[in-house]
Amino acid sequence: MTEVKIGVIGGSGLYGIEGMKDVQECDVKTPFGEPSDTIHVGTLEGVRIAFLPRHARGHKINPTNIRARANIWALKSLGVEKVISVSAVGSLKEEIKPGDLVIPDQIIDRTKGRIDTFFTSGIVVHVSMADPYCAELSKLMLEASHKMKITVHMGGTYIAMEGPQFSTRAESNLYRSWGAAVIGMTALPEAKLAREAEMCYAALCFATDYDCWRPNTEDVTAEIILRTLRQNVEISKQILKQAVPYLSGERKCICNSALRYAIATAPDSIALSTKKQYDLLIDKYMK
Repeated sequence: MTEVKIGVIGGSGLYGIEGMKDVQECDVKTPFGEPSDTIHVGTLEGVRIAFLPRHARGHKINPTNIRARANIWALKSLGVEKVISVSAVGSLKEEIKPGDLVIPDQIIDRTKGRIDTFFTSGIVVHVSMADPYCAELSKLMLEASHKMKITVHMGGTYIAMEGPQFSTRAESNLYRSWGAAVIGMTALPEAKLAREAEMCYAALCFATDYDCWRPNTEDVTAEIILRTLRQNVEISKQILKQAVPYLSGERKCICNSALRYAIATAPDSIALSTKKQYDLLIDKYMK
């Protein structure tokens, strides 16, 4: 199979991308179990991409149970260097209306107990998460989205909550007081794992509702989300078609060297079995 450098992780409602040609189904085995679903590798606008629905086709996996480590590892093993995450979010700002697109640049972690690192034994790794999204990839997604008839907000903080329940009104107002822009359930641990895998990671977050903070507005429900989601899914597909031709170039960001100074364990103190276990991620630093 031809190496594929661009990966798309589809969120709620995005279970496939029309227009992909020469599609191959890849059932990838990982040390962390099976990915959420079969990965489809094909050509979109002349560029090879890998597509993976994070909740599985039919939306069968809730946010807490998404096998994020398996998903990121599987994409990395296929050669993916750039990951575009598509997700539905709630708006925490008046100016971000349902149907708007947000390309966030920060995350606040409010998840509980999700495993958010590949390196759990035999090696200690401290990657920088100061800027969790790749600025270069985010800029390219912004340029592609400007070609669509949609309001786009560049930057903003994503609150990553556990779910699957939605926020309480007190929580929603707390997050607003922090200045957060949107709230969702899937940005973490994806962003942290992508950084450990030295992959660029950017997000297309489509607002479907105002969460539950806004007076005189219907509180968020699954029905409300699905109502807006269908339109957003179609827009996300068009943005991806616009963007992928510009994503195949060489990376000039620092994402591809995130582990260079992050491995705290001395190489001669790392067991051969551990080096083999994490070979996909650390091999170039063990030579």
